[in-house]
Amino acid sequence: MTSSCVALKAQTEDLEKLLDAGNKPQKQYVHNAFKSSRVINGHSMEMLGKGVLDFRILHRFGTLSGGYHELFGLDQASMRFGFDYGVSKNLSVGVGRSTFNKEVDGFLKYRLIQQSKGTGSFPISILWVSGMTMKTTKESDAVRSKMENRLGYYHQVILGRKFGSAFTLQLSPTLVHRNLVDSMADKNNMVAMGIGGRIKLSNRSALILDTYPFLYGGRSGYNRMPLSIGFDIETGGHVFQLHITNTRGMNEKAFITETTERWRKGDIRIGFNLSRVFTVVKNKEASW
Repeated sequence: MTSSCVALKAQTEDLEKLLDAGNKPQKQYVHNAFKSSRVINGHSMEMLGKGVLDFRILHRFGTLSGGYHELFGLDQASMRFGFDYGVSKNLSVGVGRSTFNKEVDGFLKYRLIQQSKGTGSFPISILWVSGMTMKTTKESDAVRSKMENRLGYYHQVILGRKFGSAFTLQLSPTLVHRNLVDSMADKNNMVAMGIGGRIKLSNRSALILDTYPFLYGGRSGYNRMPLSIGFDIETGGHVFQLHITNTRGMNEKAFITETTERWRKGDIRIGFNLSRVFTVVKNKEASW
């Protein structure tokens, strides 16, 4: 009788353990921290899905301080177009071309850790981004025309978290290196702390902010903090971003090291980004 009770108790304890294990929340990855793989100018903590191609068009008009003679900047324009591709759910690559300085740029973006909840969760996403730019303008000066002096590089760590369903915040310490600088007073290396934020307004719209305060190496005459504020509007396969900004450049080297305009002087540009994604290679994993 005693042995039967002991066996029954052991079976009951085993059953309780199985039930407890089944009731534990499973690990779930957090998605849709941003609607795009970019905040406005800088990279976001979001990744493209595997096999997804993102065709991006970025447009910046002239400054509002140009007045009605320049139709408040609408008479002038700079643009960048690019193609970003999701090699896997954690790896993306991309190339682009800007009219500003006629630069070609490319990047590699890898997600080390994705924010998750439940068993074995991690509270933030951690990503690494490395990129290169090359100026293609015609140069009469022999030094500036050399290939190595046309190049710039940047490396970035993105630390981001989605708080609930409506708010996302990320920090992006960024190092930019330029092989050639304008004067002895300038430094080849610059360090900035990227700050990106998103506040969800509805299922298809959000308020976004993107800025890069300097930490080291500000340039004489260029020591202006790039700051962009705008709206995300999602329409089907498109993400449309309408924003105002004080920077003309649209790659990391350009908007971090070559921003000359000041918000308080009315040097503000109206701009928009258009993102259109295409599924090039079908797979079972869902993209953002």
